[in-house]
Amino acid sequence: MDAFVLLGSFFALMMVGMPIAYAMGLAALVGALWIDLPLDAVMIQLAAGVNKFSLLAIPFFVLAGAIMAEGGMARRLVAFAGVLVGFIRGGLSLVNIMASTFFGAISGSSVADTASIGSVLIPEMEKKGYPRAFATAVTISGSVQAILIPPSHNAVLYSLAAGGTVSIAALFMAGVLPGLLMGLTLALMCLFIAHRRGYPKGEVIPLRQALKICVDALWGLMTMVIILGGILSGVFTANESASIAVLWAFFVTMFIYRDYRWSELPKLVHRTVKTVTIVMILIGFAACFGYLMTLMQIPLKVTTFFTSISDNKYVILALLNVMLLVLGCLMDMAPLILILTPILLPVVKLLGVDPVHFGMIMMVNLGIGLITPPVGTVLFVGSAVARLKIGVVSRAMMPFFIALFIVLLMVTYLPWLSLWLPNLMGL
Repeated sequence: MDAFVLLGSFFALMMVGMPIAYAMGLAALVGALWIDLPLDAVMIQLAAGVNKFSLLAIPFFVLAGAIMAEGGMARRLVAFAGVLVGFIRGGLSLVNIMASTFFGAISGSSVADTASIGSVLIPEMEKKGYPRAFATAVTISGSVQAILIPPSHNAVLYSLAAGGTVSIAALFMAGVLPGLLMGLTLALMCLFIAHRRGYPKGEVIPLRQALKICVDALWGLMTMVIILGGILSGVFTANESASIAVLWAFFVTMFIYRDYRWSELPKLVHRTVKTVTIVMILIGFAACFGYLMTLMQIPLKVTTFFTSISDNKYVILALLNVMLLVLGCLMDMAPLILILTPILLPVVKLLGVDPVHFGMIMMVNLGIGLITPPVGTVLFVGSAVARLKIGVVSRAMMPFFIALFIVLLMVTYLPWLSLWLPNLMGL
């Protein structure tokens, strides 16, 4: 009955249109009153939830990504990807996927990826003879890579939701191979569609111009080296790498590229602070909600339920995939990570699944949810950028959903894809 009161009040508040963060906070209060828990204990959990040093990585990574997104980096990455693959049949779709890979390794955000890459490439692809719906579908599906490729903000949230027992550096490394596999799978789907529909080839860029484009993009690509190289070499932590990435992004944008006006910086910082505030409110209320779930033994009950169905971990993982895909279509990614990780992690640990591996499984599932109606945030952003209806874009994305489901199965049932690099690095 305790669990019903907590979860029932949460879903009831969401159904009447209350934002998820506030719904979690109020549901936690209802649950605390139901079990006669002093409200002081809930407030202590709220403060403790956001009083974590590791959370500093989130605002810095968000700010670095915002600076690079609005400072001309997306356009330069598109040009760089065009040098590498733009001359192939369907080359602009490959450019789109590759640019998303590069930009995802800088921004860590699928929404920023879709907005930045889409505003550059969707009109260009349409001008070269690609249907606008196809161009939008490529952009949206390619942006899911940012969920996996470091520096993923969601990996930081997963580490937090796991109680800090999973290393952020290990999660960053674990996302590299699945992220690249996703990009490769989507690229192969683009090639297949391009040859079948007769999409145009691009032009080979002259050597002198290609070298200029590569040098121009190199400054931005160095951000990836700073973030990953610094963490893996032990020179600085994830938090320190995020702050240094901000300084580098600021230097490159304002002094090398000089495409961004100084007068726009306060507005950019204001937007970043609003984004981070929303995330921190969500994290604080999720800490309260998770505390109540633990007191009510909800994780233990869920573990007992799943193990009563089967003791085969492959069957359980299949059931968890179905559940995560459905929930990902109905709720946003960040709150789901914060709510579900404390519940599901004991289940997979009991089955012998590595927490880092499960983190990648969760990221892929919920990343697909970001581009799936009815609550697909990235789908809405892509449709808005392209000025197309959601239904039109969703139909165009069907082949890419197939590619993403293949990646999901491989990440789920081939654990070495997620664990090889962290083990190699001793993380």
